[in-house]
Amino acid sequence: MKWGVIGTGNMGRILIEAWLEAGVMEQQDLYISNRSAHKSSQLKERFPDIHVAADNASLADQVDILFICVKPLDIHPLLSDISNHLHHQQCLISITSPYAVEELEDLVPCQVARIIPSITNRALTGVSLLTFGKRVSPIMKGFIEQSVKLYSVPLEIDETITRVSSDIVSCGPAFFSYLIQQFIDAACDETLITKDEATAMMTEMLIGFGTLMKQGHYTLSSLQEKVCVKGGVTGEGIQILEQELGDMFNQLFQKTHDKYAEDKREISAQLKV
Repeated sequence: MKWGVIGTGNMGRILIEAWLEAGVMEQQDLYISNRSAHKSSQLKERFPDIHVAADNASLADQVDILFICVKPLDIHPLLSDISNHLHHQQCLISITSPYAVEELEDLVPCQVARIIPSITNRALTGVSLLTFGKRVSPIMKGFIEQSVKLYSVPLEIDETITRVSSDIVSCGPAFFSYLIQQFIDAACDETLITKDEATAMMTEMLIGFGTLMKQGHYTLSSLQEKVCVKGGVTGEGIQILEQELGDMFNQLFQKTHDKYAEDKREISAQLKV
């Protein structure tokens, strides 16, 4: 199989690095294209056997699986340019949530799927969210699922939970990174611990926490019960969290869904033109 990536920004690059490290494909089976030639050349320097296509159309001519890693509002004009270069045996894969696979199927003659990645995929872990269009063959679906298993846990989802699933899997690392940084900063503000010390401790705690969850030693609630001794220090800290968090996460999901709805409205306006 020949793989192609249009758009080698942050997520496109993360996927390429994960694929090649996991052995999803050989370098010579990967074709890339990017609006900025500098980003493509950087990848070419690191992976000398990959192919940098002259343009998006020529890339589409040469690949079996084509990942579209561009911003949502750039997808429609891109597909308008390359649609004539696609055929039913190929599979086009979008990584962005606002475009439903059914909408993409109306724009191209090939098979269509969506795979929403996570930055955790760079460590060959975490979840990839999969949604398949009606034209995807059983053989193509099986090949994609097996390929994704090499660098993440594939989870097929329904269109109705796309946004919230992406909030957890794709946005979640950024959300919790922000909270963790605030925790570290507060520890430094309130005590004599240094930022380096607090960061090192927090990093190891998170690795240990993730390992406990992965190995199934505790659930989230049972872990809290084990650590939070009645009348102890942890209990005092939990009380503050209960008081201060309020409906913060409810508001977070409301905000991301509002943005999602705005993106979908803008996409719909594009499709009607």
